[in-house]
Amino acid sequence: MVQTPNKQLVLLKHILRGYPVAGEHIDVQESSIDLEAPLKEDQALLKVHTISIDPFLRGPMKGVDAGGYFPPFDVGQTMYGYTISTVIKSNIDKFKQGDVVIGITNLEEYAVISSSHPFFSFCIVRNDIKDSGLPLSYYVGVLGMPGLTAYFGFLEVGKPKKGETLFVSAAAGAVGQIVGQIGKILGLRVIGSAGTDEKIAYLKQIGFDAVFNYKKTNNMSEKLAELAPEGIDVYFDNVGGETLEAVLNNVNRFARIAVCGMVSTYNAEKDIGVHNLMNIVPKHAKLEGFAVSDYFHLEEQFTKDVVQWLKEGKLTYRESVAENIDEAAQALVDVMYGNNSGKQIIRVSDPSF
Repeated sequence: MVQTPNKQLVLLKHILRGYPVAGEHIDVQESSIDLEAPLKEDQALLKVHTISIDPFLRGPMKGVDAGGYFPPFDVGQTMYGYTISTVIKSNIDKFKQGDVVIGITNLEEYAVISSSHPFFSFCIVRNDIKDSGLPLSYYVGVLGMPGLTAYFGFLEVGKPKKGETLFVSAAAGAVGQIVGQIGKILGLRVIGSAGTDEKIAYLKQIGFDAVFNYKKTNNMSEKLAELAPEGIDVYFDNVGGETLEAVLNNVNRFARIAVCGMVSTYNAEKDIGVHNLMNIVPKHAKLEGFAVSDYFHLEEQFTKDVVQWLKEGKLTYRESVAENIDEAAQALVDVMYGNNSGKQIIRVSDPSF
């Protein structure tokens, strides 16, 4: 028996409200794994290369089942999330040695998955990426869940039309930067908000027509009225709260609001409400939440379009990269505070392909 170190991102303590603290609520701990030990008949052993750090991880840290897609973490549990891995060995027909797997696994250096795991269906073989010529991390970013979220939410819920005005909050984030660029590709006027001047500069660089730093804006409703004098037709909402209220004061008749997330509420010390929902009625506006899984039947078209836009230079993608798993806890805290620029990933190991 030869034990191999296996570092893992672990929940130390539930946190219902407020911001998580690395070392207090989450931390990277080291255990060990025998890579030669036999697997059960429904298991596969994976070597993890890339970990995706996503805002949705905050929900399960609360320790309560809020009726969402992701069940709460137990204290002491290795947290789960999106990863890219290679199969070391497998007793599952779906996976063969050397296959590249993208999906939800434990956030650790070596992960054992089982066909009975609730997220097993999310794990898919993607050997095509070995020869794609694109960065591996793109497949948990612009070509992964954030890209799918942006594409489906904007096109299927937002129903954009050329010449309309689009507003994107958290516009420099993993999803927002894609939504804004697709908007420009389709001929919309695009407005974005972000929380640092550096992010604002990036949004200008990738073609946003108007941008503002919400942390330096005293009255967001007035700011949107200034930047969108003809009103907002499509709002891609990543933050909720005060920003959603400001948008509802500035939407056009028959506007579409695609609700992707409400990150301004995730770490709040108290509940945050929206006080002007009545504006939806006279404006005949539509406010709709969505999940990526609603539109998986369109994934082939998504891949075709986004790969083409990337290769043509019409779409660029920004990432924040942590160089090893030891940085995972702080990286997640940084995402909660918005300190990352673009998609946050952890580079765990280099693939052999």
